Amino acid sequence: MSWLSKEKSIALYAALVSFGTYVFIFGFRKSFTVCTFDGLTFGPIAFKTALVISQMLGYLMAKFYGIKFISGLKKVNRYKIIFLLTGISWLAWLFFAIVPAPYNVLFLFLNGFPLGMLWGVVFSYVEGRRSTDFIGAALAVSFIFSAGWVKSVGAWLMIQFHVPEFWVPFFTGLVFVLPLIVCVYGLEQVPAPSAEDEKLRIARVPMTADDRKNLIKQYLPGVIAFVTIYLFATIFRDIRDNFSADMWKEMGYGSKPAIFTQTEIPITIFILIIIGAVVAIKNSFKALMVAHVFILLGFIIAGSSTYFFTHGLLNPFWWMMWVGLGLYLVYIPFNSIFFDRLIAAFSMKGNAGFFIYFADSIGYVGSVSVMLVKEGLDLNIQWTKFFSQSVMALSFVGVLITLYAIYYFAQKHKALGVAV
Repeated sequence: MSWLSKEKSIALYAALVSFGTYVFIFGFRKSFTVCTFDGLTFGPIAFKTALVISQMLGYLMAKFYGIKFISGLKKVNRYKIIFLLTGISWLAWLFFAIVPAPYNVLFLFLNGFPLGMLWGVVFSYVEGRRSTDFIGAALAVSFIFSAGWVKSVGAWLMIQFHVPEFWVPFFTGLVFVLPLIVCVYGLEQVPAPSAEDEKLRIARVPMTADDRKNLIKQYLPGVIAFVTIYLFATIFRDIRDNFSADMWKEMGYGSKPAIFTQTEIPITIFILIIIGAVVAIKNSFKALMVAHVFILLGFIIAGSSTYFFTHGLLNPFWWMMWVGLGLYLVYIPFNSIFFDRLIAAFSMKGNAGFFIYFADSIGYVGSVSVMLVKEGLDLNIQWTKFFSQSVMALSFVGVLITLYAIYYFAQKHKALGVAV
C-alpha cells in the first residue's frame, strides 16, 4: 500500500466513524421537535417553544464553557467524555418523560448542556490533517442528515408503535445507543495526525487564556465579521431545525414523516461533495477564500429561494430543500473547513475548537434571543411566515458582511505575508 493510498484510507475511515458518531449523538438531541405538544403551554408561551428555549439555553451555556474546555482539551480518554455526556443527556430524557409538564421543561436544559460539548470533542479527533476538509465535511453534514433522520425515527415511533410524545426522545435514544458505542470505538482507532499533516496544517495544541485573548485581539475585525455571519446562520438554521415539523404541518405535510429525510438527504450529499472537494486545494489561504465563496452563495440561495416561495413561484417541498441547502452552505464551512484553514493560513497557535465554540456561543445567544422576542412581543404569526421573513432579511445583510470578511482576510494575509 502506497503512502498516498494509506492516507486516503485513513481519511475515508475517519470520515465514516466521525459521521456515524455524531449522527447517533444527534439521536439524543432533536427527536422531540417532531412532536407538536398541541394545547400545552408554559406560562404565557407555547410548551414546545419553552422546550426549545430550555434546550438551547443548555447549549448556550455549554458553548461559553466550551471556549475554555474544548480549546484546552487533551487527547486522552476522550471516549469517556463522549459516553459520560451522552449518558447524562439520555437520563435527562427519562426524567422528562416521568416528571409531569410543565415542570419537565428543566430537563431540556440538562439535556442540552452535555450535548453542547460533544461537537468539539468529536472534531478534535480529525482536525489538523491534510484530509480534514473531507473528514470535516463528512462530520459536519452528519447533522444535516441526522436532523431529518432523527425526526423520521421519532415520527415512526409515534405512528407505528404509538409511543407517547413525552417518551419519544427517550426511546429514540434507545434506538441509537448500540450504534453510538460501535462508532465511538471506531473513532478511538483513528491515528493521530502525521508529521507531514502538522507541517502543512500546523500542529494543533491546547490553548491558554492568554492564547485565546491574543488571537481575538490580533484578528478582531475578522472575528467580528465571521461571528456575525455565523450568528445569522445559527438563527435561521435553528428555526428550521426546531420548528420544521410545525412548518410542514402549516404547509399541509403533517402526515408524512419521511418528508424530514427526503429534503435532507440531497442536501447532505451535495454539501459533502462540494465542501469535501476543498481537500484538493493545498494552499490554505485559497481554501479559506473558497469557504467564503460557499458562504456567499449560501446566503444568495437561501434569500432568493425564499423570495420565490413567498411570491408563490416555488412549492413548499422545493423551498424547504433550497433554503436548507443555502443555510447549510453558510453554516457547514464553519464546522468543517473554515477555522481549520484559517489557523493554517495564518500559522496560528491554537485549535479549531476554540473558534467553533466562540462563534457558537454568540450564535446561540442570537437564536435564543429571537425566540424570546417572538414570544415576548406576542408575535402571533405562523412559523413559516416568521422564518421566511427572517431568512430574507438576514441573507441580504449576510451577503454584505461576507464580502467585507473576504476583503479583510485578503488584506490581512497580504500584510502578514504568510506563505502557507
